Amino acid sequence: MTWPQPETPTAQHPVTHLLYLHGFRSSPQSTKATQVARRMRERHPGVSWWCPQLPPSPADAMTLLMQGTQAWPRERMGVIGSSLGGFYAMCVAQASDCRAVLLNPAVHPERDLAGHIGEQIAWHDPNERFFFEPRYVDELRALQPGPLTRVERYFAVIAKGDEVLDWREMAQRCAGARVKLLEGSDHALSDFETAHLDEVTAFLGL
Repeated sequence: MTWPQPETPTAQHPVTHLLYLHGFRSSPQSTKATQVARRMRERHPGVSWWCPQLPPSPADAMTLLMQGTQAWPRERMGVIGSSLGGFYAMCVAQASDCRAVLLNPAVHPERDLAGHIGEQIAWHDPNERFFFEPRYVDELRALQPGPLTRVERYFAVIAKGDEVLDWREMAQRCAGARVKLLEGSDHALSDFETAHLDEVTAFLGL
């Protein structure tokens, strides 16, 4: 199910610079990140692609992202974010006035991650560990971007079958934007490459 779609000038302004943001405990080696990277490499080699490893500190993560995209053309810039990366994608889009694709985005990470303070193990490398500090919850709270502006810039893919986040909160957060609401699926959007990637790239004008 896809909700009514606001006008998006993707055809006139295809994205030339694309940022991908992974989720909590994830990395650029995540399944969706590697799928998007492969799509860019095989079909859109001219697109500048950046998928950084995000630091545990939300404040540091946003500093990294804003500095790293400072020279990017805003009207030709896009960001894709999954889960916590979806929250960061909202922050980037609100600050940069660029297009954003949100994949099961975290809506209240300061609440949801408050119970994860302590040592964490990276999903893609059990030997890699980091400490999620109490101050990171405060940093997330400070980063909350408020109501979305220019909702036509946003496309959200939200799964009712998400086992981690509440789809109702995600849908409410993205009210007015283009929303693809899935009756099932899961938090990882396991069918992302086959069922959703074409729509994501089309939204970005690719």
